Amino acid sequence: MALLDSFIWMVVTLGPLIWLQPRLHKEVQVLFLLVTRNQQLTVLFFSLLFLPGVFLHEVSHFLMAKLLRVKTGHFSILPQTKEAGRLQLGYVEVAHADPLRSSLIGAAPLLAGMAAVAYIGFYQLMLDQIWLAGLEGGFASALTAFFAVFNQADVWLWLYLALAVSSTMFPSSSDRRSWIWVVGIGLVLVFILVIAGAGSWLLDISGPGLSRAFFAAAVVFGMASGLHLLLLLPLMLLRRVLLDVMNVEILPQ
Repeated sequence: MALLDSFIWMVVTLGPLIWLQPRLHKEVQVLFLLVTRNQQLTVLFFSLLFLPGVFLHEVSHFLMAKLLRVKTGHFSILPQTKEAGRLQLGYVEVAHADPLRSSLIGAAPLLAGMAAVAYIGFYQLMLDQIWLAGLEGGFASALTAFFAVFNQADVWLWLYLALAVSSTMFPSSSDRRSWIWVVGIGLVLVFILVIAGAGSWLLDISGPGLSRAFFAAAVVFGMASGLHLLLLLPLMLLRRVLLDVMNVEILPQ
């Protein structure tokens, strides 16, 4: 079934990204701390590095709230250190709303981030050509297409923007607070329709659209995971080299 296959692909590509993102952030912060030996400078440089993604994240919250006629308050993309050493890169104050609107506002950064990564990946970097080359000519053709990406104009700028956006597009725990209500209500409605004998009709109506959406999400998550992995591996190696050269030991937390 195309719907099930596309959903599985989305989950398979989302899992590595969820695992890679915090590890990449940690490696970047450790490297900045090793170089600067200053926690405030580390926070500053880390925030500047991911500033494009943070800006898109918070602006998407703000615009979605305005679109849904939910009042907003203060807006900031300046980093703040919270309790337990947690770093908050930005925030938008949004008034309390019903679960549906709150869920849409919370999901806005993910939707905007996925759209931005898809645009960069498909229209600026042509990353889909790697997949197509692999299908037509195997691994060697895919590898050739991969290296050809780096011959494109402004490739490093687009790679940086794709990484910064994809690494900050996940909604926070507070953004996801209302999701359980919307998902729960949706599942109850689907269950009622299935019990009433309308399951086949519902699948015929929504199946193709959901399948395309899941597959598109899988492609975006796959590209984002690849970018994170490509940067994480050399950063881990660089961190080990610096620790050896500087004779510094990082205690486990």
